[in-house]
Amino acid sequence: MRVALLAGTGIAVAAGLRLARSRRQRSLHPVGRSMTGELQIWGCLDPTGSELLDHPAHHDVTVRISKGAGTRRARPDVRGIAIRIPGPDRPTDLLLSTVGPGRWGRHLPVPRRTFDATYGSIAPYQAARRLYLAVGPDPEGTPVGDDIEQVGRRPADLLLYVVRSGIVQALGRLRLGEPLSEETDAALAFDPVRNASPDLQPTGLLHGIRALAYRASQRWRGATPAPADPPRVAATASGRPSR
Repeated sequence: MRVALLAGTGIAVAAGLRLARSRRQRSLHPVGRSMTGELQIWGCLDPTGSELLDHPAHHDVTVRISKGAGTRRARPDVRGIAIRIPGPDRPTDLLLSTVGPGRWGRHLPVPRRTFDATYGSIAPYQAARRLYLAVGPDPEGTPVGDDIEQVGRRPADLLLYVVRSGIVQALGRLRLGEPLSEETDAALAFDPVRNASPDLQPTGLLHGIRALAYRASQRWRGATPAPADPPRVAATASGRPSR
């Protein structure tokens, strides 16, 4: 909890500084590339309680690969990946950042020199029980690369994992596809709290801070944010998301 609080405070401070100094630009992860993608879910043998994670399916998704502080080219940065999965009412947005190794390291955003690194949700999700999501390199696939300017110029592959009680299980493959225009990238407004499915909800203070920081940034730069959902945001921050 203390680690998540420190990470959340860092995100809030970074967002505030960016927000004060920029206009028409993301306050967090300002440098990035958006592209089409294919998410192939294999399903969990030990069900999580999430429709998305438990059942084999193919999803056409939108993906954004980014750098948290906006450093140039291949310089170290906290790198991020955002995945938007279409839904009948609203999409499901998953936002992950490069993290450290081990039980405690997965709670902290860590700068990396490559996009072929381990990304994590940092804070947990609530399905039938709490779990963490992670994305990492596919040893049998094409690397994403190191340089943000090269991202999206060729298809690349990553694996999706679920982490429960310290056990890591691969449950799907994410293939990055064709790049989207700069205008489309600028208009994208991801929200992992308001755009969450009822059976896979982010929980904890970090996600609550993220909900406020991202919404402030989206309004500041003129993007259209997700529909307001105060009860869900409050429940997420309290650690007891509603069903």
